[in-house]
Amino acid sequence: MDRLEAMNLFVRVAERGSFSAAADQLGVARSVVTRQIAALETHLGVKLMTRSTRRLTLTSAGAAYLEKCRVILNLVEAAETDVAERHLTPRGHLRLGLPLVFGLKRLLPLLLDFAQRYPEISLDMDYTDRRLNLIEEGFDLSVRITERLEPGDIVRKLGSCRLFTIAAPDYLARHGRPAHPAELKHHECLTYTGDASNATWLFQIEGRLEPVSVRSRISANNGEALMEAATSGMGIALQPDFIVEPFLAAGKVEAILESFAQPALGIYALLPSNRYMPYRVRVLIDFLVRQLQDLDQSRSQQGAAL
Repeated sequence: MDRLEAMNLFVRVAERGSFSAAADQLGVARSVVTRQIAALETHLGVKLMTRSTRRLTLTSAGAAYLEKCRVILNLVEAAETDVAERHLTPRGHLRLGLPLVFGLKRLLPLLLDFAQRYPEISLDMDYTDRRLNLIEEGFDLSVRITERLEPGDIVRKLGSCRLFTIAAPDYLARHGRPAHPAELKHHECLTYTGDASNATWLFQIEGRLEPVSVRSRISANNGEALMEAATSGMGIALQPDFIVEPFLAAGKVEAILESFAQPALGIYALLPSNRYMPYRVRVLIDFLVRQLQDLDQSRSQQGAAL
């Protein structure tokens, strides 16, 4: 096995966290992977990993070697891509961090279509709403839905989503329909705990974006859980279009405070800060931008027809 193959194998084992997972991905026996990593450690004269019955842990030398391997492998891929990109067939492995609800409702069908169009690309989809450390955890990209990015984030915008303030007809019949965001302080609100500003909602009031404090009795880190609470008449929720639209269409909830527009949330592909963008990543991002734009246009036309 040559040096680059050894580096690539080590990166896969480190990112997958086990010899077995890396072996399954490569389609070889676990013993082959174990033997090759042992040979690499012998060649380098250092221990790269410590093994236990449950997991692999990188040594300090292994962690340093992992970062250098990623840089070298990215440079090799960049050199090959620069020379032959127009003639390349996209191939390789992509590890993706996807938001739970949006990932399942909107992205999964698109990613399955992508996998069919590009059979030489393999996808590893991790569904989570937590903010990922792309470099340390070995992700090629993650998708984030947010109103603000962190300093230093390297992103490409995929699209945007609209927010709705909603409540069940039963709740509104019992507690009244607020006519102004300031009246929310008298209502039970259902807040998303994944957002540090969950007790404050933003509204356009007299041409300015104003924060409005809300009182929360029920909170959750999952939008579908909050929709269940809202449809049960437990309070007022602030939800993105990809969650709320079917409930609005079915009459299970109603949009309120519509004259006080919520700022749209951006949908972003977040990229590792220390690497060249591989060709397969660029192909995926371009694909998602096109497909999400087509979906937005289709939904806009359907809304206009209604």
